[in-house]
Amino acid sequence: LPSIKTFFLSFRVNLKKHSKHLMNFSENTPRVPELNMEKHRQVQLDIEHVIPFFSSAVERLLQGLMLFPVPCINLYFCMPTTKTRNSFEQSEDDLAEKMRSNEILQRAIDTYGKVVDMSNPTADLVKLAIRRQANRQQFLGHIKRSVMTLKKLVSLYPDDFSIKNELGVSYLLMGDNNNAKKVYEEVLAIAPNDGFAKVHYGFILKATNQIAESIPYLKEGLMSGDPGTDDGRFYFHLGDALQRVGDQDAYTWYELGHKRGHFASVWQRSLYNVNGLKAQPWWTAKEIGYTDLVKALERNWKLIRDEGLAVMDKERGFFLPEDENLREKGEWGQFTTWQQGRRIDNSCKQVPKTCALLERFPESTGCKRGQIKYSIMQPGTHVWPHTGPTNCRLRMHLGLVIPKQGCRIRCANDTREWKEGKVIIFDDSFEHEVWQDADSYRLIFIVDVWHPELTAQQRRTLSPI
Repeated sequence: LPSIKTFFLSFRVNLKKHSKHLMNFSENTPRVPELNMEKHRQVQLDIEHVIPFFSSAVERLLQGLMLFPVPCINLYFCMPTTKTRNSFEQSEDDLAEKMRSNEILQRAIDTYGKVVDMSNPTADLVKLAIRRQANRQQFLGHIKRSVMTLKKLVSLYPDDFSIKNELGVSYLLMGDNNNAKKVYEEVLAIAPNDGFAKVHYGFILKATNQIAESIPYLKEGLMSGDPGTDDGRFYFHLGDALQRVGDQDAYTWYELGHKRGHFASVWQRSLYNVNGLKAQPWWTAKEIGYTDLVKALERNWKLIRDEGLAVMDKERGFFLPEDENLREKGEWGQFTTWQQGRRIDNSCKQVPKTCALLERFPESTGCKRGQIKYSIMQPGTHVWPHTGPTNCRLRMHLGLVIPKQGCRIRCANDTREWKEGKVIIFDDSFEHEVWQDADSYRLIFIVDVWHPELTAQQRRTLSPI
């Protein structure tokens, strides 16, 4: 152990020496390293030089802890304490983050997995290491591997329902709601008051449109206060479920979600946000600043309309039904030309002039958290109150074919109507709702744009939605 201590001290000094050159990987505050390429390569070589020693030291430490066990004061002391655990067991893991290296992270994952094969490891140590292994596999996108890892852990400790809870999450990440549901049913059969299992089970029920059935599980899970339950998604889905059954108690839960810091306000309930952006339900062209885009859309609205109508006349199914379970009733179809900042070439072949017009406006075509699409809604359609996923975009609606009366949209507590050839702009991270009670279809063109207060750096680095 003294040699390992010496190694970590030297590594810490080496890392500190070059820390000012390392990139800050915080998602919200990226910073570009201020060094030339030659110095960057030298830093890379210096750190890579110590990696083999670093890895072998970790393995020797793990083996040494098993050969010379220390009495456990708490769960983390077996590694042995929180501070030294972070220094030793997660050393490769932390280095992978510093280096932003999947290769080093994979080595860390392998190291976690070796704990099971050691001579008489403690249960706490095995659970800690294998859970971290599954977590890091999820981080790399290896969801199936994380499922297998956690299933192995469940087989070792079948009475520990907290591991089953984590297995259920892995199934959800994989999109396997059926197996996730089975896991949480098993947990609730053993521990009927487990809040974590309840909120996740309620989440699954709501996802399968069992709205009324989902409410007690979501509500009781949140009220339990158990670790892992205080999550904006569960407040979001409980409130949404309550709204759909006509229960105004929804806004009580939205208010609580706001107080807990999950929502910007009762009305603005998006979950993937950048803090500090101006927030209001409705915007004007002057406020948003993209006046050239608004003028171009309004000047060319008939061209955009005619190309959209031509696509509607074709019998090739370009307009696809809305598939996010947002409709209470009716028919609502969409024809998308840009998605997450990427042009859909097959769609643009059908409306070439419209796409050529939009290419001049990167604030829209480059909006990785938005779409550009036609939207057709038939009479008798009602869209539930809902919110978009992010506050990073604003949404323009250009009226193309608008019946004289019966079509309206509410955003927050302000209801408006579309007009042919005119653009209305709103922030869809606020609650909005749509009614189509006319006697003929309504056709609009939807153009999402970056929120004007986002910096160029943020627009480049924000993940797509």
